[in-house]
Order: sequence, then structure tokens, then C-alpha cells
Amino acid sequence: MFRPVNRYLHITMNDDKESNTTASGIVLPDDFKPTETHYTKAKVIAWAEDIRFAEKIDRMSTIIVDRKMIEEIDLPEGKINVVLDNYVIGIVE
Repeated sequence: MFRPVNRYLHITMNDDKESNTTASGIVLPDDFKPTETHYTKAKVIAWAEDIRFAEKIDRMSTIIVDRKMIEEIDLPEGKINVVLDNYVIGIVE
């Protein structure tokens, strides 16, 4: 089990897999990647005790984070995503 420290949050990303067909039926190349927004939603799995808003979140709270600041870590158990609390923009209630 992973336990974050030093103001990090362990998060899980929404798995919004894009189809290679548009709503109008146009087939896009397999290597086409749509422009990603600057921010994304994530679910909180765990957090360090010293994050600045610990009393405002619960497990599986939805937060908005700066997509570029999400770090992916390879562990023997699998990949996990973490983000520093400074890059959490808000909490969706």
C-alpha cells in the first residue's frame, strides 16, 4: 500500500478513452491525440497528513488539478499517480 508524504496526494485519473471516430462518423487516425485541457478531474485515494486542506477532503473526493503537474510512478504493484497539494485548484462538491 502506498502512503503519500510531503504534501502529496495519491490520485486516480478518469479513464476517458477517446474513440477514433467523431460524433459525425469521421474516422480519425490511430495516432491522433486531441488537445488536452490544462486542468482535469481526479479522485483522491490517500493524502499526506501535512496537506493544507486535509480537513476538506475525504477518500474518493473529486478534485481539479493541473494536468501537467501529475506525476506517474511505477511500483511493483502497478502505476500510481500523485500530485503536490499546491497544484490542486479546487474540490468538487
